[in-house]
Amino acid sequence: MQVPINYWAVLVCGIASMVLGFVWYGALFGKTWMRMMGMDPNDTARKEAMKKEATKGYVISFIGSLVMAYVLAHALVFAQSYLKTEGVSAGLQTGFWNWLGFVAPVTLGSVLWEGKSWKLWCFNNAYNLLQLLVFGVILALWK
Repeated sequence: MQVPINYWAVLVCGIASMVLGFVWYGALFGKTWMRMMGMDPNDTARKEAMKKEATKGYVISFIGSLVMAYVLAHALVFAQSYLKTEGVSAGLQTGFWNWLGFVAPVTLGSVLWEGKSWKLWCFNNAYNLLQLLVFGVILALWK
């Protein structure tokens, strides 16, 4: 059996991820995130260095988002069958359970082994959860 994937919905998820990331890590919480990362938000040399690497980072992030949306679309098909639910509810549940089962545990290493703070972990994982919830809703509604 072939799993029905709406590739337009996957593409929209990739675009939504870029917009969400721009708002989360830029307009809303950019300076907060930089401070949690140990960076000075007013360091112009650092900002210029980040701008030079931005294109490569955005391209790789976009590809990663497409992969994540594609895999989540598969999980959604199975979740809808198992949970006997459709629409927004199925999308939110699929996004949440995939975050809880795969993203949250894997990212614990940043606190346990890399010396990052729990506050930063919560901040980044709130973004990851929101991203997967948005993906789940887009994929569930646009079958």
